[in-house]
Amino acid sequence: MRKTFSKSFEELVAENKKQLLNDPDALRKIERKLENKQVDYSKKIN
Repeated sequence: MRKTFSKSFEELVAENKKQLLNDPDALRKIERKLENKQVDYSKKIN
């Protein structure tokens, strides 16, 4: 039997986003991933 959730998907996303914004390590990790994607994208263009 599946567990029913009391929160909507949007509420879960908002809660997760709030937690990530309060976590400096997670923010650094996200920034590094974005920078790496930018570098990879710029290599493909050139």
